[in-house]
Amino acid sequence: MQLLTKNPQLTRRIFLSGGIAISVSSIAWSQINKLPFDGDAIDPPMAHKLAQSSEITLLDIRRPDEWARTGSGQGAHRLDMRRKDFVSALDTLVAGDRSKPVALICATGVRSNRMSEKLKKAGFSNIIDVPEGMMGSKAGPGWIKRKLPLNKS
Repeated sequence: MQLLTKNPQLTRRIFLSGGIAISVSSIAWSQINKLPFDGDAIDPPMAHKLAQSSEITLLDIRRPDEWARTGSGQGAHRLDMRRKDFVSALDTLVAGDRSKPVALICATGVRSNRMSEKLKKAGFSNIIDVPEGMMGSKAGPGWIKRKLPLNKS
C-alpha cells in the first residue's frame, strides 16, 4: 500500500496501521501526473482500508453507466460528479464538516484529480485523490486489477 501525502496526521495514522508511507512534495506529484491537484493521494488498497474503518469518505464519482459495468469499490458512495448538486450532496455525506477526509476515485484518476482541485476551491480542506482509479493508470493497476472487493448493485 502506498500513500503520497503532505498531511502529517494521515501519515502518522498510516504508519501506525502498518502501511507504507512515502512523502512527496506537491510540486513533484503535480509534475508526475501533469494535472492540477497537488494534494494528498492514496492507492486503492489504502482507500479501501480507510473507507472500511470509516477514516475517510470514499466517493466513486463516475457515471451510473460506469458503475453498472464494473461496480464500485466496496465502501464507496456513488456520487456522479456531473450532478448539479454535487457539492451539497457531498456536504450531506460529511454532515457539513468540510474538514473531514474525502477520497475521490474515478476510472483512471483524471476526473478525480480535477474534481479534487475543484472541491479544495469550494472549501473542502481534506480531499484525497486515488490516482490509479478503478481501471488503472500510470499511477498503478487500479482497484479492479488489484482484485479489491466490489459492490455490483
